[in-house]
Amino acid sequence: MIPNDQRARGPHPALVFVLTFAALLALHAPLLRLPYFWDEAGYYIPAARDLWLTGSLIPHSTVSNAHPPLVMAYLALWWKLAGFAPIVTRTAMLLAASFALLGLFRLAKAVANLEVAVAATVLTAIYPVFFAQSSLAHLDLAAAGFTFWGLRAYLQSRGWQSALWFSLASLTKETAILAPLALFAWDVLASTALSARLPVRDGSNENRNSVLLLVPLLPLAAWYGFHYWRTGFVFGNPEFFRYNVAATVHPLRILLSLLIRLWQTFGYFRLLMLTLAVVFAMWLRPLRDPDGERPRIALDAQFAMLAVIVAYVFAMALVGGAELARYMLPVVPLVILIGVSTLWRRVRRWRWLVALLGLMFVAGWFTNPPYGFAPEDNLAYRDYIRLHQRAEEFLEARYPMARVLTAWPASDELTHPYLGYVTRPMQVVRIENFAAGQLTAAAGLPSGESRPDFAVALVFSTKDEPAHPLLENWELWQEWKTRFFGYHRDVPPATAAQILGGNLVYSETRNQEWIGVIEIQRPVAAKN
Repeated sequence: MIPNDQRARGPHPALVFVLTFAALLALHAPLLRLPYFWDEAGYYIPAARDLWLTGSLIPHSTVSNAHPPLVMAYLALWWKLAGFAPIVTRTAMLLAASFALLGLFRLAKAVANLEVAVAATVLTAIYPVFFAQSSLAHLDLAAAGFTFWGLRAYLQSRGWQSALWFSLASLTKETAILAPLALFAWDVLASTALSARLPVRDGSNENRNSVLLLVPLLPLAAWYGFHYWRTGFVFGNPEFFRYNVAATVHPLRILLSLLIRLWQTFGYFRLLMLTLAVVFAMWLRPLRDPDGERPRIALDAQFAMLAVIVAYVFAMALVGGAELARYMLPVVPLVILIGVSTLWRRVRRWRWLVALLGLMFVAGWFTNPPYGFAPEDNLAYRDYIRLHQRAEEFLEARYPMARVLTAWPASDELTHPYLGYVTRPMQVVRIENFAAGQLTAAAGLPSGESRPDFAVALVFSTKDEPAHPLLENWELWQEWKTRFFGYHRDVPPATAAQILGGNLVYSETRNQEWIGVIEIQRPVAAKN
């Protein structure tokens, strides 16, 4: 149980929410009008727009991935109230991020103290992945927020409240069901350990009704039943299921994915500095205040959070075709919370360490790490959007009626004006990526078959990589990335123009990301 005096101290939750939202809104102000990006444009915005326009929970302008509809319904409501525009969408997501941070703050204050709660909440808010995701229309951050609220209710032995919060989390994203299932498993294990008189938990479990942790399975099962009734598929379309589940079940891939998930949880984007600081701090004796030794987070709370972390790390190693860091957002803030609490307990100048880590996080908004990462994990996504905006404005102005060779997501950007890149749909010929093999096939080489009918090509970097990434000379790692994670090398614009037999008429590079427009040269028939 969490003591009542800990729950009572501190600022009012409404004040914390307002201040958090105001800070996020101010920091994200330059980003609020950006067009939609990557998976936003590819699925979440079209799905929410279908719900807004037709009231259908199953999208029809894009292939259904069977994601639960809560976030899409939330966005549709905001569009109905305030209009369909990126600034409305991004402001709505900032409200969701503020609610998530409030949940983390209240959880941290309940299990630790006000100082730790403030430090952990601020660090989470400015952690590059959380910060970048705060205004993007994805599901993981919102699911993380409901998870924090559910975990707090669980630790306070409020069974029905925890069931409600975890149910909302699972209706936000299906993987959020991992948290209540992990807590249920931990309750069963802890009860067994207690019966054997093993001192692994603080306090009593008498008031907890573990069965209530299984309640979130019911609304999630109801959603999948509805989805099957409407589409004939339970877990999304067959390609989605193959990519995210069937194709991921390989022992070596699972091992590699497990290492990636551990890195994303404890080392990614300067998290390694916090992890190392905590490891060194564990060698120090706990500090003493006038009231005695500084307390740790109760072991029952620590083990509960650890159960959720372990469940996410292993489950996300088993499923998920794309190894995206945002999938770990429900657990990374828990790592930050435990880490900050450890520093507070054992390091006298812990505030200086937290401040230094905060500065490193903020630097991570603008500077890219020396390893491959997704542009959505820091402000690289802003660079991507700006590059595509300018190139596609040029493309529409100069070649309004041309068929354009390009890859996803630019193929959606050019064909759906509501995404914010063009004013009217353009015709596209779609390829998978801009690797040399894809471009050679599009050019009809070397077999001599006829070229697909396109007059211009829009090529761009489909991933963000440093100029000299770590492990670039390890051939086995490159082979594994290609085999298991769809890795490829995009051909730069000048080389792409040579392969396609065209002229590079537009190109731009920004922070290792690039884009180019290639005008295809047509052979002129000889006159008699």
